Amino acid sequence: MKSQFTLESSDVKAILAAAEAHAIQNNWAVSIAVVDNGGHLLGMLRLDDAAPLSSHICQAKAHTSAMGKRESKVYEDIINGGRHSFLSAPLVAGMLEGGVPIMKDGQCLGAVGVSGVKSFEDAEVAKAGIAAIGL
Repeated sequence: MKSQFTLESSDVKAILAAAEAHAIQNNWAVSIAVVDNGGHLLGMLRLDDAAPLSSHICQAKAHTSAMGKRESKVYEDIINGGRHSFLSAPLVAGMLEGGVPIMKDGQCLGAVGVSGVKSFEDAEVAKAGIAAIGL
């Protein structure tokens, strides 16, 4: 039997606060979602002036990243590389950059998904959130 790390509510709050601070520092109106390793929503924040749609997209990016145990950008790159059939993959809706897995000792604890600015900036916000818990 293996032991498994899990995110605690204090981790989720720290991730959201750090991601929010990074977005505000850059004047980015984004939505931020944190999910567990099964892609289930643990916390979400939509900053002022963020588009309502971004609250759905950030959750999809986080879900995709957690379930795949990799950044959602990987799937965007696969599709942009010509493998368009990947668009039919079941349960994979957030195939855009901005979903980043939360990894510890090779285990995926969950993921952060961000939406609202350029995709590479979304990923930057997600990584700033994850850094707040030392990962």
